[in-house]
Amino acid sequence: MTSTVPRSDVQPATAKPQGCTNFKLRRLMRQVAQHYDAELSQAGLKTTQYSLLSCVDRLGPIQPSDLARTMAMDASTLTRNLRPLVDAGWVLLGPGQNGRSRLVHITEAGHAKRQEAQRRWRKAQLGLNALLGESTVLALHALIDDSMLKFEAEASGSDEGVASQDVAPA
Repeated sequence: MTSTVPRSDVQPATAKPQGCTNFKLRRLMRQVAQHYDAELSQAGLKTTQYSLLSCVDRLGPIQPSDLARTMAMDASTLTRNLRPLVDAGWVLLGPGQNGRSRLVHITEAGHAKRQEAQRRWRKAQLGLNALLGESTVLALHALIDDSMLKFEAEASGSDEGVASQDVAPA
C-alpha cells in the first residue's frame, strides 16, 4: 500500500493562503538564522554583526544615519549592534565632516575578521543551498526580491513594482 504525502509546492488552482504569513516567515527566519549563526559563531560573530561589518566594509566610512537606513534599522538598534564591534576593535566611530557628525570606519582587524567570517558565511550558504536545493533557494530569492519591491513601492507611494505582481518567479 502506498501512502501519498501532500507536497507543499503543488497547490490546487483554487488554493488560498492558509495560516499566518508573519508566523511562517518568522519561523523560517529563525531556522535560517540558526543555520548561519552556527557557522558564523566559529568566527566569533553573529549574523547581524557579520552583516553590519560587511556593510561598513563595503560602504564606509559612512554616517550612522546612512548606515541605519541602508540596513533598514532604526538608530538605537544600529547603536546597540555597533557597540560589540567597536568594543572588539573591528569598527571605529570617528569624527565626521563637522563637529556634530560621526563616521563609522572598519579597522584592519575588522577587515581580517570579516574575511574569516566570509569563509564561514560561504560555507553556511552552500550548506543551505544543499539542504533546500538550489532551485528552491533561487525561487525563494525571487519571491523575497519581488515582495521587497512591492513594500518599497507602497512605502514610497508609487506604483513601481506593482506591475510585476502577476509575474511568477523564475
